[in-house]
Amino acid sequence: MGTAAGGERSVPRYVQIADEIVQQIRAGVLKPGDMVPSESELVERYGVSGGTIRKAMVEVRASGLVETRHGKGSIVKDRPPVRHRSSDRFRRSHRQGGKAAYLAESAQSGATAKVSVLYIGPMDAPEDVAQRLDIPAGTQVLARRRLYFRNGTPVETATSYLPWDVVKEIPELFAENPGGGGIYARLEDHGHEFAEFVETLQARQASKAEASELALSAGAAVVHLVREARTTEGRVVEVCDTLMAADQFVFEYRIPAAD
Repeated sequence: MGTAAGGERSVPRYVQIADEIVQQIRAGVLKPGDMVPSESELVERYGVSGGTIRKAMVEVRASGLVETRHGKGSIVKDRPPVRHRSSDRFRRSHRQGGKAAYLAESAQSGATAKVSVLYIGPMDAPEDVAQRLDIPAGTQVLARRRLYFRNGTPVETATSYLPWDVVKEIPELFAENPGGGGIYARLEDHGHEFAEFVETLQARQASKAEASELALSAGAAVVHLVREARTTEGRVVEVCDTLMAADQFVFEYRIPAAD
């Protein structure tokens, strides 16, 4: 890499090109839903090699402003992030109003949400889930796996694991649609009053299978979130293992400054 006048290190050409494309998106020259010019078009426009353009597009994708679709190229994203508000997203008033957390959040951001149920049925509890539920690994639990869409695009997968002795008397939990307020409302209907929800988050790269399921570019960032739903009796009655496309969510936390 060369140096500019005065001894300053010069900016690589691919970085300059990436910055220009990003600025075009942010300025609205490239609008949501527009295709980013193809590699051959960018080679001709900037007078550089295909390798330089490919490196530039890696930087553009890292900005989170575009998504790459196999066989179609890169498209400017057209949906704002869903905002997670940890301080109120599981408020009892939402459940009593018949709103599940994800659908309520999507409605607030003006998006069209859809939930596709992939599996409901018995499963042997994975070791980490069993530990959180305080049961032996391999104990039968009810698993509910869902795929969440926003404006027609998959943005999140989630699997809930619930103790069998809790769910066996709640037939709604075996249905695709458990009713207004979701599974938490049904649990509370049957005497399992919630005291708190504890979430653990980790940011990482998506595996190939995860990227395919969420229609992400290879190596895209995801947020792995595991939530425990704890009752006033101190029991964890659900563990929810969730994977989210990182660029589609904003997490907002309110932390008390006093006891």
